[in-house]
Amino acid sequence: MPSIRQLALALAAGTAMAALAGPAMALDEVTFGTNWLPEAEHGGFYQAVADGTYEKYGLKVTIEPGGPQKDTRAPLLAGKIQFYMSGNMLVPLQAPSQGVPVLEVAAIFQKEPQVLLVHPDTPGIDTFADLAKLPTLFMSQDGFQSYFQWMKQAYPGFKDEQYKPYNFDPQVFIVDKNSAMQGYITSEPYAVQKAAGFKPKEFLLADSGFVTPSTMIEVLSDYAAKNPDIVQRFVDASIIGWYNYLYGDPSKGNAAIKAANPEMTDEYIAYSIAKMKEVGLVDSGVAAEKGIGCFSDDNQKTFYDEMAKAKVVPEGVDISKTYTNQFVCKKVGMDLKK
Repeated sequence: MPSIRQLALALAAGTAMAALAGPAMALDEVTFGTNWLPEAEHGGFYQAVADGTYEKYGLKVTIEPGGPQKDTRAPLLAGKIQFYMSGNMLVPLQAPSQGVPVLEVAAIFQKEPQVLLVHPDTPGIDTFADLAKLPTLFMSQDGFQSYFQWMKQAYPGFKDEQYKPYNFDPQVFIVDKNSAMQGYITSEPYAVQKAAGFKPKEFLLADSGFVTPSTMIEVLSDYAAKNPDIVQRFVDASIIGWYNYLYGDPSKGNAAIKAANPEMTDEYIAYSIAKMKEVGLVDSGVAAEKGIGCFSDDNQKTFYDEMAKAKVVPEGVDISKTYTNQFVCKKVGMDLKK
């Protein structure tokens, strides 16, 4: 049985250890809004929540999913969320002329996932330029107003008459062999295979000159200036989440995705992850050298010049104010790649 002196010494040691440890640090609470329903294309963010990476970086992160008929950027502009998942550089390049003070602080996807699909047995469609031969291109109104205008500029032969509204139902494409359909390379090819039993040809816009990054982390410019430490920690933890999701065990992230969106299946998620790796959506280009999240200054300039030429974005935009490499290109998490 310990003596009184031994008990006193143990108590003193415990008190000293508690004093050294100090009170538990409070986590900074932030919300990250996505632009669509939970899916594998958001996997690194869900992984960082589920495996505790954000918490290790002193953050308590809530992910607010987007969805159809939802103005997903509005909460950021209203100051209700701190971080937003922006699609590509088109809106940020239009924002300055509209007085919208947003800043892209990380480019998680090096490539825009937008793809045009054609039937595998449609003759004479072997290159992106060959799509101009088709009488019908099913695409959304947003697609018509943005990347289709670039297509007409970059590949003479495309005409407005080819455009037909796409309501996100692949059946219109499946029954029309002389058509092409827009989609995400990680999603719509899978949907077509499941519904029709054939694998469509895929033409990725990013591999044909549409060189915008995608799935970016966006903040208000003022928030980044006032809270650089929080922005840095959120960006670093998100990048690590993506390395863990792509090269480690993604099961925790996948479980979180399925819990938030029951329509996601293991097969669908596995297909999307495999496609992200196959075409280098996340880890290619400048990211392969300097880490996930890095912006390519050359691609940013090329994309802006092309979009301004196609009159999709205004001329005279100072693109250096639309994005920054302040928080990325530091090789964070690259040691996790296997």
